[in-house]
Amino acid sequence: MAAGLRCGAVRICARSKPAPAAPRMATYLEARPAVTVAAVVALLSAALVLFGPPLNSVMQGAFSLHSAHPTEAMEDALPLVRAIVPTLTGEKHKGQAGRIGIVGGCREYTGAPYFAAISALKVGADLSHVFCAIEAAPVIKSYSPELIVHPVLDSPHWEQEVKAWLPRLHALVVGPGLGRDHYMLENVEGILEAAKTRDIPVVIDADGLWLVTERPALVLGYQKAILTPNHMEFSRLHQAVLSGPVDIADTHGSVLRLSRALGNVTMVLKGEHDLISDGQQVLECSLEGSGRRCGGQGDLLAGALGVMAHWAFLAGAEKTNGSRPLLLAALGACSLTRQCNRQAFQKHGRSMTTSDMIAEVGAAFRELFEA
Repeated sequence: MAAGLRCGAVRICARSKPAPAAPRMATYLEARPAVTVAAVVALLSAALVLFGPPLNSVMQGAFSLHSAHPTEAMEDALPLVRAIVPTLTGEKHKGQAGRIGIVGGCREYTGAPYFAAISALKVGADLSHVFCAIEAAPVIKSYSPELIVHPVLDSPHWEQEVKAWLPRLHALVVGPGLGRDHYMLENVEGILEAAKTRDIPVVIDADGLWLVTERPALVLGYQKAILTPNHMEFSRLHQAVLSGPVDIADTHGSVLRLSRALGNVTMVLKGEHDLISDGQQVLECSLEGSGRRCGGQGDLLAGALGVMAHWAFLAGAEKTNGSRPLLLAALGACSLTRQCNRQAFQKHGRSMTTSDMIAEVGAAFRELFEA
């Protein structure tokens, strides 16, 4: 079952993918007499009696994708994204539109956390914090005076420092420029656990995804987590969680199944068309971008998504019309990143960099969500 639509230049598909075996089983049973169907049902019933709850759980897991369904409200997806954007008024105070924390930045990688943090500000967050390694802090500070930089990720006192700030933050973006230093990754595990305790939305990208691939339990069942893998990262995560390769003939189904296997965390598979799933449905964002794939675009997406995740939960069910908040946030961030890519490429062509895309955030935002 699929529902397709166009909102402006965006094509969004809400899809539901059944388990691969289901259509074949239905066809097989339909071709047999009713007595055969009854025999199969009796056999399954007897098996459940003999083997009890464990087998019952396995059966439910094997056929759980039957319950996946498209959300009818997705027919108005972009208007719903526009509805979560907070109105700018003189009555609000600094911080209400978003205080976003970026967890990442090491000696080798300082650009990625900057891109994520400055993108969050450009999209509309009021404050953007970067929690990074000690050596990375002076470099990141030099990029922009607008960022609040905390050199704590490899500090012996990281726990006190980060946990003191968590109550003030509305969302975390974990992974840009994080690297794979064992000590820092252990500290980030602690940050993720603390964020879950405080029920903070967490966007996980880049080396944060590598950490989750090593330890999927970090996000298992946490439905305020949003994972943003590219195809390679998705393949590794799929293998780790589902013990098998991605079905390249059914990418929609693979995204749906992985999301559900992780307990319905929101999954954003970046690619030619971005696929977004919460384990219930798959949205496809195919807004036109460009063929230029400069490094850093995923950091822009992650920063934008952190802000929009906060806005989506802040808006409440009345404005989201019952739709899952993180689906709308992800659709908004993917659409915005693609629009920035297209506008920047029109101006710069092959020489386009992510800095050029970030310069387009304001105009692209107005085009998509305020026009």
